Amino acid sequence: MMRAAWLAILIVCAALQPAAADEFVREELRIPFAAAGPRGLEAVLIRPAGTQRYPLALISHGAPRDGGARPRMTPNAMYPHAVEFARRGFAALAVMRRGYGDSGGDYAENSGPCDYRDYLLAAKASVSELRAAIDAMNTRPDVTTQGMIAVGVSAGGFASVALTADPPPGLAAAISFAGGRGSRADNDVCDEAALERAFATFGKTSRTPMLWVYAANDKFFAPELAHRLHGAFTAAGGRAEFIDAPAFGSDGHFLFSAGVAIWTPMVDSFLREQNLGTRDLLAAPSPASLPMPTRLSDKGRAAFTAYLAARPHKAFAVSPKGGFAYRTGLRTAAEALNATLGACAKLALNCAPYAIDDKLAETGN
Repeated sequence: MMRAAWLAILIVCAALQPAAADEFVREELRIPFAAAGPRGLEAVLIRPAGTQRYPLALISHGAPRDGGARPRMTPNAMYPHAVEFARRGFAALAVMRRGYGDSGGDYAENSGPCDYRDYLLAAKASVSELRAAIDAMNTRPDVTTQGMIAVGVSAGGFASVALTADPPPGLAAAISFAGGRGSRADNDVCDEAALERAFATFGKTSRTPMLWVYAANDKFFAPELAHRLHGAFTAAGGRAEFIDAPAFGSDGHFLFSAGVAIWTPMVDSFLREQNLGTRDLLAAPSPASLPMPTRLSDKGRAAFTAYLAARPHKAFAVSPKGGFAYRTGLRTAAEALNATLGACAKLALNCAPYAIDDKLAETGN
């Protein structure tokens, strides 16, 4: 098939390109973890391109309500967030826990039936994998775990708070965006009392300074519940600055994912208070410089401009009459190209690859 031939030829070409802009180094990794088997834990590291050792920023993803979506997740979805921490002088590692993405092993964060949750079981599983990632970074010449931070969103925020309850050496601070577990529908959280007890348990031993951010219209963990979790944590002795962020989009739970420009000033203020990170931000990666495809409409030209600034792995396809499609944030360039060609074929005839990641496809037009 024509598509199979493109996949065989074009991915080789795409693999030869730099993985990130010159200001940064991007590396796809496998974190050793016995329970994850030979595949280990899937991860992506983004750091400044200098020769020093950069403190680790360990970024932890959330958990979709639909368990069937877990295998489709990829650390590349956290690329924009990792870049923001790399701009602030960190080596940012986005790691997928067991049962998510292409990490090996079985999903290990089940905490029991909805009415009788043991959230500490999920916390124990998550923390063991975060610690494995930290241990792996300890052996690298370009990363240091002294002065490191943990950053997480949703279930990853919950895991980051849990990590502070028995902190690894060198953990200086943690940031939780919309942290929690157990949301099964909008404003419907399994066994809220058990979730409060879990946060209270963490607070008994956690003394790591933290920043917690929740949006006013979070439909996973509403402000009233978020404040109760914070109250349980701090009453037990935990240290956490709480920010009531403004409403964001139709569901503020996705503030971290899509509202980078909103939360970065909050993070900067917190990092300054903790004397962490750099004072002068590195410039954001420049979009790739590729010629605009011919025959595109204004809408298509705008889409290609967005594509150039998008996260890897990605691909853009066009048809002779100006039809187009693109997909970004996939696990591999091959997946991005295959998904893009499939999407384009639904809209137009004779679609062909134009770009893969930041390189023109040989068959581009």
